[in-house]
Amino acid sequence: MVKNKTKEKFMAVPIERHDTAAWDNAVETKPVSRVAIPGEEDVRDAKDYVDANQK
Repeated sequence: MVKNKTKEKFMAVPIERHDTAAWDNAVETKPVSRVAIPGEEDVRDAKDYVDANQK
């Protein structure tokens, strides 16, 4: 059908990287909802990031 299968080839490759995600260094998870709870350092880094990028 289609001669160019580049799009089909790259559709299988995920775009996002989960190595640097906020839940990568999760301390614990909630039992029922399985929501990741970040560590103290991650919360501090997130607050610093938000404070630095406010208008």
